[in-house]
Amino acid sequence: MRLLAVVLVILVAAIQTPLWFGKGGWLRVWELDRQLTQVRKSNDELRARNAALDAEVRDLKTGYDAIEERARSELGMIRQDEVFYQVVDPAPKP
Repeated sequence: MRLLAVVLVILVAAIQTPLWFGKGGWLRVWELDRQLTQVRKSNDELRARNAALDAEVRDLKTGYDAIEERARSELGMIRQDEVFYQVVDPAPKP
Protein backbone atom coordinates (compact mmCIF):
# COMPACT_ATOMS: atom_id res chain seq x y z
CA MET A 1 0.00 0.00 0.00
CA ARG A 2 2.84 2.35 0.89
CA LEU A 3 4.53 1.64 -2.44
CA LEU A 4 1.31 2.51 -4.28
CA ALA A 5 1.13 5.90 -2.50
CA VAL A 6 4.74 6.68 -3.39
CA VAL A 7 4.14 5.72 -7.01
CA LEU A 8 1.02 7.91 -7.16
CA VAL A 9 2.86 10.90 -5.65
CA ILE A 10 5.67 10.48 -8.19
CA LEU A 11 3.13 10.17 -10.98
CA VAL A 12 1.30 13.34 -9.90
CA ALA A 13 4.62 15.20 -9.66
CA ALA A 14 5.56 13.99 -13.14
CA ILE A 15 2.25 15.21 -14.52
CA GLN A 16 2.53 18.61 -12.77
CA THR A 17 6.11 19.32 -13.84
CA PRO A 18 5.26 20.43 -17.42
CA LEU A 19 2.41 22.56 -16.06
CA TRP A 20 4.76 24.59 -13.88
CA PHE A 21 8.10 24.44 -15.69
CA GLY A 22 7.28 23.49 -19.28
CA LYS A 23 7.23 25.68 -22.40
CA GLY A 24 3.70 26.93 -21.74
CA GLY A 25 3.83 26.58 -17.96
CA TRP A 26 2.60 28.98 -15.33
CA LEU A 27 6.02 30.49 -14.70
CA ARG A 28 6.36 31.39 -18.38
CA VAL A 29 2.83 32.81 -18.42
CA TRP A 30 3.57 35.00 -15.41
CA GLU A 31 6.79 36.26 -17.03
CA LEU A 32 5.00 37.06 -20.29
CA ASP A 33 2.25 38.85 -18.40
CA ARG A 34 4.83 41.01 -16.62
CA GLN A 35 6.49 41.84 -19.96
CA LEU A 36 3.10 42.66 -21.49
CA THR A 37 2.35 45.07 -18.66
CA GLN A 38 5.68 46.84 -19.18
CA VAL A 39 5.14 47.12 -22.94
CA ARG A 40 1.63 48.52 -22.45
CA LYS A 41 2.95 51.11 -20.01
CA SER A 42 5.68 52.11 -22.47
CA ASN A 43 3.12 52.33 -25.28
CA ASP A 44 0.88 54.58 -23.20
CA GLU A 45 3.80 56.93 -22.49
CA LEU A 46 4.72 57.02 -26.17
CA ARG A 47 1.09 57.71 -27.16
CA ALA A 48 0.99 60.67 -24.77
CA ARG A 49 4.28 61.99 -26.18
CA ASN A 50 3.02 61.58 -29.75
CA ALA A 51 -0.21 63.39 -28.91
CA ALA A 52 1.74 66.30 -27.43
CA LEU A 53 4.00 66.49 -30.48
CA ASP A 54 0.99 66.29 -32.80
CA ALA A 55 -0.69 69.15 -30.95
CA GLU A 56 2.49 71.22 -31.17
CA VAL A 57 2.82 70.57 -34.91
CA ARG A 58 -0.83 71.54 -35.52
CA ASP A 59 -0.33 74.68 -33.46
CA LEU A 60 2.78 75.63 -35.42
CA LYS A 61 1.01 75.03 -38.74
CA THR A 62 -2.10 77.04 -37.95
CA GLY A 63 -1.04 80.03 -35.89
CA TYR A 64 1.71 82.55 -35.56
CA ASP A 65 1.48 82.70 -31.76
CA ALA A 66 3.33 79.41 -31.31
CA ILE A 67 5.99 80.41 -33.82
CA GLU A 68 6.47 83.75 -32.09
CA GLU A 69 6.68 82.08 -28.68
CA ARG A 70 9.34 79.67 -29.91
CA ALA A 71 11.34 82.45 -31.54
CA ARG A 72 11.28 84.44 -28.32
CA SER A 73 12.17 81.60 -25.97
CA GLU A 74 14.66 79.63 -28.05
CA LEU A 75 16.24 82.28 -30.24
CA GLY A 76 15.85 85.38 -28.07
CA MET A 77 14.15 87.35 -30.82
CA ILE A 78 12.14 90.51 -30.23
CA ARG A 79 9.81 92.53 -32.40
CA GLN A 80 10.93 95.62 -34.24
CA ASP A 81 8.87 98.02 -32.12
CA GLU A 82 9.77 96.46 -28.75
CA VAL A 83 12.36 97.56 -26.22
CA PHE A 84 14.39 94.80 -24.62
CA TYR A 85 15.55 95.14 -21.01
CA GLN A 86 17.98 92.65 -19.53
CA VAL A 87 18.17 92.47 -15.76
CA VAL A 88 21.49 91.18 -14.49
CA ASP A 89 21.95 90.09 -10.90
CA PRO A 90 24.86 91.81 -9.18
CA ALA A 91 27.96 89.71 -8.70
CA PRO A 92 28.32 88.38 -5.14
CA LYS A 93 30.85 90.22 -3.00
CA PRO A 94 33.79 88.14 -1.75
